[in-house]
Amino acid sequence: MATPSGWRREGNLPNELTSFVGRTRLLATLRQRLQESRLVTVTGIGGVGKSRTALRIAHQIRRQYRDGVWYADLARLQDPGMVHHAITSALGIADQSSRAGSDSLTEWLADREILLVLDTCEHLVEACAQLVEELLEAAPRLRVIATSRRSLNARGEYTLTIPPLTIPGDDPSESPYDNEALALFVERASAVMPDFVLDENNVDAVAELCRRLDGIPLAIELAAVRLRTLSVEQILALLADRFSLLAGASRTALPRHQTLRAAIGWSHELCEPAERLLWARASVFSGDFELDGARHVCADENLTSDQILDVIYGLVDKSVLLSFSTPAGQRYRLIDTLRQYGAEWLDKLGETEIRRVRHRDYYLQLAERGENSWSGPRQAHWYTRMRQEHDNIRVAINHCLSNPAEVRVGLELLSSLWYLWMACGFAREGRVYLERAVAASRAPSQERCKALWVLSYIRSAQGDIRGAVEAAEQCSSDAIQIGDSGAVILATKMLGTAAFLEGDLKKAVALLGVAIEFHRGGRGLNPGLLPAIVELALVLTAQQDFSEAETLLMDCLKICQERGELWLRSYANYALALTQRATGRIPEAMSSAREAIRLKRSFHDVLGTVMTMECLANLAADLGEAEEAAQILGAAQTNWELFGLPQFGSPFFTADHERAVKECHRILGVDAYQAAFEVGARRSFEDAIAYALGELNFTD
Repeated sequence: MATPSGWRREGNLPNELTSFVGRTRLLATLRQRLQESRLVTVTGIGGVGKSRTALRIAHQIRRQYRDGVWYADLARLQDPGMVHHAITSALGIADQSSRAGSDSLTEWLADREILLVLDTCEHLVEACAQLVEELLEAAPRLRVIATSRRSLNARGEYTLTIPPLTIPGDDPSESPYDNEALALFVERASAVMPDFVLDENNVDAVAELCRRLDGIPLAIELAAVRLRTLSVEQILALLADRFSLLAGASRTALPRHQTLRAAIGWSHELCEPAERLLWARASVFSGDFELDGARHVCADENLTSDQILDVIYGLVDKSVLLSFSTPAGQRYRLIDTLRQYGAEWLDKLGETEIRRVRHRDYYLQLAERGENSWSGPRQAHWYTRMRQEHDNIRVAINHCLSNPAEVRVGLELLSSLWYLWMACGFAREGRVYLERAVAASRAPSQERCKALWVLSYIRSAQGDIRGAVEAAEQCSSDAIQIGDSGAVILATKMLGTAAFLEGDLKKAVALLGVAIEFHRGGRGLNPGLLPAIVELALVLTAQQDFSEAETLLMDCLKICQERGELWLRSYANYALALTQRATGRIPEAMSSAREAIRLKRSFHDVLGTVMTMECLANLAADLGEAEEAAQILGAAQTNWELFGLPQFGSPFFTADHERAVKECHRILGVDAYQAAFEVGARRSFEDAIAYALGELNFTD
C-alpha cells in the first residue's frame, strides 16, 4: 500500500506496469459475469494472462465499488493456514485479536461494498474456496475475482477460462494487421526497438511466430524482447529448433503448456550462463527482493557479489526479471511462471537447500538489524522495510518450522521480529507462528525464552491475560534453569503488564519497577525500559499519583526524543494525556493525545490508536462536545472489536470508556448518542484518525 498508516477506501490495486493489448470481448464477458455472479474464477494455462486480465478489469470497474477494489497476491504463500492472514494484510487491517482469523475478516467486510481480487490460488484451492464461501455468506455486497489454473469448486462460482490470444488464421476474414497476437508482439517489440514496424516485409514471419507460440502472451513477450539481438526470422528459426527437440520426429502440434515451456526454455538457453544461474537462484525469493538480498543469497565463487548487479540488468533487459522503484530503493521480481521454471533448474543444480538456508540467514540478519535499530531515528524506515519483506519473512519462517533441525533458528527469527508482530499490525500471525515454534521446541534455551516473552507480549495486546501470564511464567522458569537473567527480567515485565491489565495495581507496581531498575542506563529500551515506564505511569495514574506518573513520562519522552524513538513516544504522549486530563489540564491533554495519534500514523498501530481515540472521546465529552465524542467512540469501538478485545477487558480502560458513554448519554440522550456513534462506526480507520485529529468535520 502507498501509505502504511491504515485502511484506504479506494483500495490497493497495483499499477499496470505494461499496456494491455486486445481482449475486448473477453473483458466485456468478464464484466458481465461479475454482474451475474459474486465469485468469478479466471482460469487458464500458465502465461495466458489470467492475472493481467483480472487486474485490467479491476482497474476498469474500480469506481463501481464504494469501498474500493482490493488485491491479494497468494502466489508465494506456502501455508494454507495463512490465507486469511494474507488477505487481512492486503486489506490493510492490523488484526491483533485472538479470535479465529476469518471471524474478524468477515465482520470487517460485512457491510462494505468491495471487489476482492485473489491472485494465483491454484496451490491453495481448498483453503481459498472455504474462506471465500465464508466471506461471501457474511458480506452480501462483496464480490470476488480469483485467478487459478483450476476452478475453486466453491458454491456460486462462475469459471471463466482465459484463452490464448487469437492468432492469424483463427478468423479467415481478419487482416493480420488487426490480429491480437500480432498487436501484442508489435507493442512489446516497439518497446525494445522503437523503430520496429509491422509491414509486408515481416508480417508473414511475425504471424508464423505467433502461430508457433499458440498466442500465449508470455511466450510472445519473451520472443519480442529478443529483437534487440535477433531478427524475427532468426527468432523463428531458433524456436523451430526448440520445438523439434520437444516433439521429436512427430509433426503433430504440441500442447499449449509445452509451447510455453518451449518458449521459456528457449529464452533460458539464450541467457548467458551467469544469467541462467541467477535466474535459478533468485527463485527462492518470495515476491520481490532487493540487490543486497540477491548478493547475499545468490553469490558464490561461480557468481560473485560484484557480478550480481550486471547480471540482474541482463535479466531485466530480457524481461525475465521485473524491476520497479520503491521509496526504499529498486526492487526486482520473477513472475510466478518464470520463478517456477527457475526453481526446477535450481533443483537440478542440487542447490535448493543451500539457497533456502542462505535466504533464511539473510532475513534472520535483516530481522536482527531491524530489532537493533528499532529504538532509533530510522524506526519508521524499518516499519516500512519489514512490511515490504513480509512475503520473504514468511518463507524463511516456514523453512525453519518445516524442519525440526531448524526450529531453534526459527525461534530466533520469530522472536527478533517482535516489533513486526507488535508495532506493524501482525500480532495474530506472530502468535500463530510463535506457538507452533514453542510447541516444537520443549527444551529450555535462550531462543525459546525470548520467544516466550514475545508470545506473552502479544497475548497481552490481544486481551488474553491468562495466556500472557502462562507464557511469561514459563519463560521465567526456563530462564532460571539456564541462567538467562535478561529473560527473567523481561518475563517479570510481561507479568507486570498482565497484572496492570487485570487491575492488580500493587503487583503491577512491584513487577514493572523491577524491570525499570534493571534496564536503567539505556539497556533494552524496547520492549523493556520504555514500555515498562509507560505502563507504570498508567498504574500510578490509576492510583492517582499523578505527579510521579508525569515525572516518569517526561523522562520517557526525553529518552525517546534523544534516540529518535517514535513508537513508544506515541504511547508516552497518550499516557501523559491521561495524567493531564486527570489533573484538569484539558487543552494540554488534547494536544498530547493528538500528538500521540499523529505519531502513530507512521505505523499501523491500531490498538494504540484506538486507546488514544478513547482518551480523545473523554476529552471531547469533558468539553461538552458530545457528538464528536460519540463519533470517536463509535470508530474506536469498531476497531477494538475487529482487532482485539475491547479495552483489553481491563478495568482501567473499561472504566474510562463507560464514563465517556455515560456523559454523552447525559448531554445528547441515548438515541442521539447512538446515531452519532453509528456514524463514527462506519468511518474507515484512516477517516476516523483524521476526524479525531480535527481534520474532518462532523458531517464529512
